[in-house]
Formats: sequence, C-alpha cells, structure tokens
Amino acid sequence: MVDESTGQQDAHARDDSTRDEVTESGGAGTRDDETQPGGRDSGVRDAGGHDSGVRDEEAVAKYVESLGLTLNNIGLPRMPARVFAALTTSDSGEMTAAEVAEALSVSPAAVSGAVKYLEQTGLIAKERAPGARRDHYRVFDDFWFASMLKRERMLEMWRDATREGMQAVGPDTPAGVRLSHMADFLDYLVVEIPKLFARWESMNADR
Repeated sequence: MVDESTGQQDAHARDDSTRDEVTESGGAGTRDDETQPGGRDSGVRDAGGHDSGVRDEEAVAKYVESLGLTLNNIGLPRMPARVFAALTTSDSGEMTAAEVAEALSVSPAAVSGAVKYLEQTGLIAKERAPGARRDHYRVFDDFWFASMLKRERMLEMWRDATREGMQAVGPDTPAGVRLSHMADFLDYLVVEIPKLFARWESMNADR
C-alpha cells in the first residue's frame, strides 16, 4: 500500500524543482515584450545605445518646436518655421494642411497662411494627386540646395540694383562708395557660390 504522505512530499519536491529551473532560465518570470522580437526593447540600436529604428513621437514633437524656434531666430516667421519643421521631420516629407494643424495643435487658417509663405519662398511645394480632394505640402530631400540656387538669383538682382544706386547717388560720394563696396561683395558671392554648388555635387556623387 502506497504511503500517501510520501507521495505528497515527492510531488512538492518536483514542483519546487520545476520552479527553480524556470527561474534560472529566465522563463515565466520575464515579460514577453522584453525578450521577443518586436518588443519594446527589440529595436536596432546605434553606437550610443539609442533605438535607431523607432520614432519617439514625444521627442519628435519637442524637436519640432526647437527647430521652429531656431528657424524663427534666424529670420523665418514663427508659424512658417513650425510648419516647415513639422514637414521636415515627417518620414514621408509631405502632409496635408489638416495633418499639420493637428500635429502642431493650431488652426487650419494659421497653417494656410504659413504654407503660402513657404511656397513663395521655395521651401515647400504644393501637390495634389489625380482624383485627390486635398492638397499635400511636400519638402524635398534636397530642398536646401534648391533654395540656395534660388537665392543665387536674388543676389544677382540685389547686385544689379546696387549698381544702379551708385549712379543715382554718384559713385564718388560717401553713399556711392558704400554702395560700391556692397556691389563688389555681392558680385563676389555671385561668382563663388556656383563653385561651391559644383563642389558639393561632386562630393555628393561620390557617396
């Protein structure tokens, strides 16, 4: 006849052994999202230990405001600066006015004026796909290059206008000398900037 007390002791011993094995192997006591692919800590990390494959939307939102403030400080109006920052940090590089308004928590009217300004300055482009009802506003990967090219033409216009002013005030007057120095500097930029562009394109082609 089997001793019931002995059988119960053996069962308890087996249970304790199983729990010890699970604990040692990191099994049932470990959360799935810490060990399985796709969990919170499973992203690709860069040299600094940061997850480089997943967007941190809270950090992105803070950066949009920081970039917008920086652009505002260097001369871009506040709302266009914020809209431009939002477009620049979107993976697709394009958003509707409603999406921008939602991202920045502003009114559609504020976005409308901002995108118009950015279009006029050549920083973004307005697009509408065939059959679509809404415009999309896009910032291109090489927007800064196209923007600088446009400003090259603006420098030429500024230089030519300065030279006209020299004749109006008299080239030998104090104002004429001042305008002459300005025209010389602008002419220098007009000559040298295309060389910088050419060198950049050459470097970029070798990447």
